[in-house]
Amino acid sequence: MNTTKILAKLSLAAASTTMFSLVTMEMAQAAVIVLDFEGLQNNEPVNNFYNGGFGGNGSGPGPDFNITFTSSSLALIDSDAGGGGNFGGEPSPDTALYFLSGAAIMNVLDGFTTGFSFFYSAINNPGVVNVYDDIDGTGNLLASLNLPVTPANGAPDPNGAFSPFVPFGVNFSGVAKSVDFGGTANQIIFDDITLGTSTAGGDSQKTPEPATILGLLAIGGLGLGSSKRKQQA
Repeated sequence: MNTTKILAKLSLAAASTTMFSLVTMEMAQAAVIVLDFEGLQNNEPVNNFYNGGFGGNGSGPGPDFNITFTSSSLALIDSDAGGGGNFGGEPSPDTALYFLSGAAIMNVLDGFTTGFSFFYSAINNPGVVNVYDDIDGTGNLLASLNLPVTPANGAPDPNGAFSPFVPFGVNFSGVAKSVDFGGTANQIIFDDITLGTSTAGGDSQKTPEPATILGLLAIGGLGLGSSKRKQQA
């Protein structure tokens, strides 16, 4: 076999590998992924749980979605299930996401497209969620969601002040790589964070438009990760 033929075969192999990588990346970006935070402990930082485990890169029990969270992003378990959360009616019992300082930032290292959605409860103060095309809440802003205050009527779980959870979603163009979950610390909680669709939870139920949610406004208690008597989630 001469040098020309060897180089040609090597080039073909390299092209095939590159094409496979591109297809794999596009499939990952287009996939619908739902993060329900089950498996995390009460007040445990999410960190690398969705990057293959607590050490990242497939070294632990968490799903290997190549997704990381900043250290301020904490899991919170419903007090009905033995945790410290003053919330109820979460879409996937019994764990959700909140933060006690700063904001929670999610980095999606493979990127995701099409849409983004979640369920949330914020009975005292509104929140905001921003979607960016680079990690750590940097790059171009692809979508910004202003989250109104949600009802505090306790339905469907009267034992949790931060109940119910309300679905919210948005479609966008481009490839997103990070999401900044903002609002007042210890005053907003998220669950079933969904990548790849504007339908929270990824099911066939249509996520209500923001205008619909605005009609559900209500006033509530005091905060999140504390006793239910103080109406904190």
